Amino acid sequence: MGEDKTPVSFSHTSVLLQECLDGLAIKPDGIYVDGTCGGAGHSSEIAKRLTTGRLIGIDQDMTAVGVATERLAPYGERAMVVHSNFCELDAVCRELGISHIDGFLADLGVSSYQLDTPERGFSYMADAPLDMRMNSRQQNDEESNSVSDHSLTAYDVVNTYSESELRRVLYEYGEERFAPRIAQRIVKARETAPIRTTGELVALIKEAIPAAARDGGHHPAKRSFQAIRIEVNRELDVIRPALESALELLNPGGRIAVITFHSLEDRIVKQTFADMASGCTCPKSLPICVCGKKPQIKIISKKPILPGAEELAVNPRSRSAKLRVAEKL
Repeated sequence: MGEDKTPVSFSHTSVLLQECLDGLAIKPDGIYVDGTCGGAGHSSEIAKRLTTGRLIGIDQDMTAVGVATERLAPYGERAMVVHSNFCELDAVCRELGISHIDGFLADLGVSSYQLDTPERGFSYMADAPLDMRMNSRQQNDEESNSVSDHSLTAYDVVNTYSESELRRVLYEYGEERFAPRIAQRIVKARETAPIRTTGELVALIKEAIPAAARDGGHHPAKRSFQAIRIEVNRELDVIRPALESALELLNPGGRIAVITFHSLEDRIVKQTFADMASGCTCPKSLPICVCGKKPQIKIISKKPILPGAEELAVNPRSRSAKLRVAEKL
């Protein structure tokens, strides 16, 4: 690939890399979409295996688009990057004149770069403005209806959501058992002044959680930050539509590979794959099938594929990663 001129500040270790490549069963002449291109770790390895095929990278983070474009430049016309959300896969392919693909990859969740860039507001380990948008582009176009183009920030969630809405977000998306106490503490604090930074929010969360419960292995703000980030970026809402779009575009024998990092994401992927793989849904009391539903995919990974000991030693952040793979029939 030659010298990598990308700023060293953008670092992201590709999780389950070889497992993804094996799962996608890459054909040299195939068309592949990396729906969460990031720093182009997975994308570069896919492009490297193509001869007459094509790699389309998608990312909603403009910094990632710039980095990935530069890193994929050595592959010429074999690879390109589009600024969009992977739930808009159908529109992206249509605009590029692509009617069918041979593989779709999605590495869900926040990237190491986003976590390690304090000003993005994703991390509970650094004090920064409350933002958490994966799409870092400022949204000033009032006419934009794109799912990826929205201006909701963590500041908005923390300072404008009602106590009941905050409690729901923290409980549903963070599985935070102290959601009622945290929501109540946030609402009380913002009566005096807006909560502007991640540091202020972390302090409030710590105050709300009983001291005995703060002695566990996880940072007390971990679940709450995950929940607010998911709400800001509508992360769970886009998974199933994206997988359904990918299925429509896939050639028979084409593969979908999805990496998740928490149980909520994994549950959606698992259920979506199960629905796609199921056949007749008619009641068993009926003598013949009247629904006509047939399986659309074959699930390749009956159980999620997990990182091995070697990867865990090199990249501790991969510990919660799960890969599921399916093939279109």
